[in-house]
Amino acid sequence: MGTFQNLIFNNNDGIVRISLNRPEVHNALSLNLIREITEAIEEACADPSVRVIILTGEGEKAFCSGADLKAAMESGKTAGEMLRDGYNPMIEAIRNIPKPVICRLNGLAVGAGCSLALACDLVIASEDSYLSQMFVHIGLMPDAGASFFLPRLIGMARAFELSSTGRKIYAPEAVQIGLISRSVPKEKLDEAVEEAVSYYRHAPTKAIGAMKKVFNQSFQSSLNEILNLEMENQDLLYHTKDAAEGIASFLQKKKPDYQGK
Repeated sequence: MGTFQNLIFNNNDGIVRISLNRPEVHNALSLNLIREITEAIEEACADPSVRVIILTGEGEKAFCSGADLKAAMESGKTAGEMLRDGYNPMIEAIRNIPKPVICRLNGLAVGAGCSLALACDLVIASEDSYLSQMFVHIGLMPDAGASFFLPRLIGMARAFELSSTGRKIYAPEAVQIGLISRSVPKEKLDEAVEEAVSYYRHAPTKAIGAMKKVFNQSFQSSLNEILNLEMENQDLLYHTKDAAEGIASFLQKKKPDYQGK
């Protein structure tokens, strides 16, 4: 297991919890933290026992406050270099891991922190949390995948409005417009996350991974291309142990015992 300085990595019986651990700066993304998030996701991907990943932030005030601008300016790297070498591989790792990634959104998620949350498969947030594409407030445009996620999640008009104003979207509104999955009272956040984790821990993991793979291609592919992707992936899934278990359990009218294989 890798050694991490800027995050807490815990693997408990197939459930990986990755906690951004820079609460003194609201879990701002330094280049080292970005690199460690990518490494942590890759480690979870490589471990066949891992069934689900939780991504969250230490402390109660913030999931992630976006880029650590002071550290970024001191790095000597251009914005493009930081995106190419750091942010982009991180986002791609989350989107490409063939396992569900749940964002436990505790507090603010702004700028690239908002992009990081939206890269996850499910976002479960406390009602007092908010998201903001605040790039415009420092004369920049959304990055770290936000330009991809926002129009797909909420449509072009809303994506433009939220990005060009940088306004705060509190969790209940975020659910209403389709930006995140679920909003719960703060005291019920952990309960809601655990409920989702319990489901995915016992779900057919390879089927979940195939869904992610095909969904990632859906908006830039033709119907024919998607039909072919469905055909190819369904054929692979049909020969998995989980599919055999699922089909047999359905016919026998019993609850399936999926092993993620």
